[in-house]
Amino acid sequence: MKQSVIPSAKMVVAACKSKGIRDIVISPGSRNAPLTLSFSKNTFFNCYSIVDERSAAFFALGMSQQQKRPVALVCTSGSALLNYYPAIAEAFYSTIPLIVISADRPPYKIDVGDGQTIRQDNVFQRHIGYSANLKLDVSHAVGRIERYAPYLLQTGQSKIERYNRKELNQAFNVAFMSKLPVHINVPFEEPLYDLEEGEHLDFNSADTKITSQEPLGFEEDLGSLKQLWRKAGKKMVLVGVNHPNTIERELIERLGNDASVVVFTETTSNLHHPNFFPSIDSIIFPIEKSEHQHKLFKELQPDILLTFGGLVVSKKVKAFLRNYTPKQHWHIDGMKALDTYFCLSKHFRTNPNAMLKILLSETDNSQSDYFKQWHQVKRNYERKRAAYLKQIGFSDFLVFDILLSTIPDKYQVHLANSSTVRYAQLFDMNPTLGVFCNRGTSGIDGSTSTAVGGAIYDSNPTVLISGDLSFFYDSNALWNSYLRKDFRIIIINNSGGGIFRILPGNDGSDTFETYFETVQSTNAYHLCKQFGLMYKSANDTTSLRDALHTFYDESDYPKVLEIFTPRKINDKILLGYFDFIS
Repeated sequence: MKQSVIPSAKMVVAACKSKGIRDIVISPGSRNAPLTLSFSKNTFFNCYSIVDERSAAFFALGMSQQQKRPVALVCTSGSALLNYYPAIAEAFYSTIPLIVISADRPPYKIDVGDGQTIRQDNVFQRHIGYSANLKLDVSHAVGRIERYAPYLLQTGQSKIERYNRKELNQAFNVAFMSKLPVHINVPFEEPLYDLEEGEHLDFNSADTKITSQEPLGFEEDLGSLKQLWRKAGKKMVLVGVNHPNTIERELIERLGNDASVVVFTETTSNLHHPNFFPSIDSIIFPIEKSEHQHKLFKELQPDILLTFGGLVVSKKVKAFLRNYTPKQHWHIDGMKALDTYFCLSKHFRTNPNAMLKILLSETDNSQSDYFKQWHQVKRNYERKRAAYLKQIGFSDFLVFDILLSTIPDKYQVHLANSSTVRYAQLFDMNPTLGVFCNRGTSGIDGSTSTAVGGAIYDSNPTVLISGDLSFFYDSNALWNSYLRKDFRIIIINNSGGGIFRILPGNDGSDTFETYFETVQSTNAYHLCKQFGLMYKSANDTTSLRDALHTFYDESDYPKVLEIFTPRKINDKILLGYFDFIS
């Protein structure tokens, strides 16, 4: 089997193989040729070629998100590496492990005017789990180094290899144990394309094994914790981003049937029970508009707030909990606890199932009316929502009701930022669906690429629901050969950034429409034609239902459904909904 003659390239490839990292997303370049050739010629790896580095990084993020294991990225030197940054930041804040491997120029060529050369070492320092800056391996290019940088020959080959091995191990350990992106920067001297036959380097040794790090747990008296939980008459559980099927069904039932517990979930929580509250804003917005606002918020204010999962979408629940702070805020996470509500009192470094089993083992709060009171509010807004939907015209709000009720069972659903995920929050979601959204940094830049990557290994089909700006922003996600034929994209085209129309800055001026809403008249027809996707459009309820009738049927190509909604009416109907249920 052929491989690069450069020892550092062989070592990186061997390290990936020894750690079980099979998926390698490669963007083209010359400086990374030693890596590209070695990875692509080794049948252990599944290699993917994606030209646009920004799209490639989100593609890899989607794969890692779904498989819950690291995926490697490989790029050339220069600005190519910087295009990974948006996805690296998303991975950092969403705790998704990526192995970012960048080829670099030799150190003596940095800052001397050489082409395609930047300062790559530690370039992601503020948003990376670990930066491994490997030493230049020059055993294949001694003559060139003697001429230009003889000082680089002062370090022996064995010392270079020991250092590089140590750095690689540290990077991989962080990726696996902390679930964070890591950066491995590998300088290469020319020649870059020389190959040799031979067995691949064996990276396994005593110092390369990844040891499983158990969560530190917590030094607490379990009896007193359970007593605090049991005695609290108002307990709120708030769940952020959460993978499907991670919380045991028995624990879900206990939470759902506890009279002293209100469970707030979001679309991305992937946690369902008839007694949970999946539309947080539909609870809080009417209180904000009530003349009894303070009294109602005090009644909702929990004694104990228990949180787990990733970042929360709802701004309203954040504002509520910051203004009406609970007596105790307990967060469950094996790694970190963000003090989102500025009242964190306990961090349990374990997994939610383990902690919930402890807390729920002796719960008896039949005297509390906390759940009953707010369940009545929930039933009220559900009835009013159904009535409101019957009287409104074609709009974003009505479209989301139709879309979310027609997605087939067990689909993987990706939601783009930013109004898309917020509209979805207002409706009940089919519990068989797995829902994902890039909420680490909440950017609109890589939603499509993430969905395409996430679909690669999933046993079920995938549908992406996106706004027009987010879709066009990431249109290079379609520029690869890895879109499954059962991949579906739904574009809500409201001619711009519709979310800005419901924010305080909407004054209807040219400045607002140009620089905030960014009004546009583009459609996706020609883009779909260019990339070989089937295309349909809808602009009213009849055409939408007609298009959806066959949208999820089997096909030989991916499908796109573009829905045109009235830009100047959408915000009025959305705000009207909150008035109607108040």
